[in-house]
Amino acid sequence: MLHSRQENDILLLVMTAYFKRSLFDFLKDLSTHNNRDWFQANKSRYEQQVQEPFLRLIADLGPGLKQINPHFVADPRPNGGSMMRIYRDIRFSKDKSPYKTFVAAHFRHKQGREAATPGFYLRLEPSGSLFGAGIWRPESAALKQIRARIVRYPKDWQSITDDVRSRLPLNFGGESLQRPPVGIDGNHPLIDDLKRKDFVTGSRLRDRDVLGSDFLDLLLSMISAADPFIRFLSRSVGLR
Repeated sequence: MLHSRQENDILLLVMTAYFKRSLFDFLKDLSTHNNRDWFQANKSRYEQQVQEPFLRLIADLGPGLKQINPHFVADPRPNGGSMMRIYRDIRFSKDKSPYKTFVAAHFRHKQGREAATPGFYLRLEPSGSLFGAGIWRPESAALKQIRARIVRYPKDWQSITDDVRSRLPLNFGGESLQRPPVGIDGNHPLIDDLKRKDFVTGSRLRDRDVLGSDFLDLLLSMISAADPFIRFLSRSVGLR
């Protein structure tokens, strides 16, 4: 049976290789020559080999992300969109290297503020790429809300996190308190989760995963696996 034009378009998107080896070659070179003069001389390489294919990936990810969770946004704008700046904030850092040696995108809830917003995260780096999901260093009020929801719905939390652990290879990461949070029983069966400062999980990506023709499909499958976890966190902080 012949595919409809729409089905063929979807199949084409899924089977598109967005990146070539030149993506990682550029980032390796940038790590060696992390200065403004070199970057300006090689800016066309950055735009053609890194930025343009990354923005195309973000644009193509949008419809699939909307189907999985319509409250999260893949914004392909080059400035102010999902793709994060390659320029480092060096104001308070001892390391004055002006550029990141990786590229990344953050897909946030469209109603959330950055400081208290769960989201999906993609980082591309030679031998260090990863997909992540969750909320990193939430502000105090959001952290209390997440812990309160875990205490209120322990079975839901346990079921969701067990499922995520079985589908995404990375364990839950980030830092934890040394002692139980104020007001929470130290003998609570979920005390290890309740002591967390960060609620994040994900999966490492091989270079060949990033360069593969099924990379978009792989990303959507990981987003789908992490979505119940993201929904629990979103409800915790008052988002739809």
